[in-house]
Amino acid sequence: MTLRKSLFFTALFSLLVAGCGLEGDTSEFPKNPDDVRKERVGKLTGEDGILLSGSEKKGDEGNNPLGVNSFLWRATLDTLAFMPLASADPFGGVVLTDWYEDPKARGERFKVNALILDRQLRADSVKVRMFKQKQDEKTKQWLDQTVDDATNRKLEDAILTRARQLRVAQLGY
Repeated sequence: MTLRKSLFFTALFSLLVAGCGLEGDTSEFPKNPDDVRKERVGKLTGEDGILLSGSEKKGDEGNNPLGVNSFLWRATLDTLAFMPLASADPFGGVVLTDWYEDPKARGERFKVNALILDRQLRADSVKVRMFKQKQDEKTKQWLDQTVDDATNRKLEDAILTRARQLRVAQLGY
């Protein structure tokens, strides 16, 4: 009788397990080493790697592995190329330049912080903040100066214009 009960419960348990089914849940299936590594540490560059030239699909500029719009990212780097870069983070959308002193205007230097805020190519997706310093002729120390908001907007407009040019070039118009 105990053998019968044992077989009965084994059969019942087998039916219950088979009846549950996994229906798309593959978390218990054997995995290859790459899948295990991706689950453990993730993939820094997204599923398809880094794509700096925009998306592969036309008209889908916001769908890329970067955290920001790739056209705005490239346009920001192109526009600020004359200044030395201190930091550039394509995933966070932050570009920080180091101080730049124009050889034609000695005693005056500039620094720019640019933030790309969105994956869409829109006018409000980029924010630029410029800093200016003048050197005191007597003490030779750098003193902070105010920068007009119009200057920041002009730099934002230059970045947006370059981003549009890159977008049009990719679409082949």
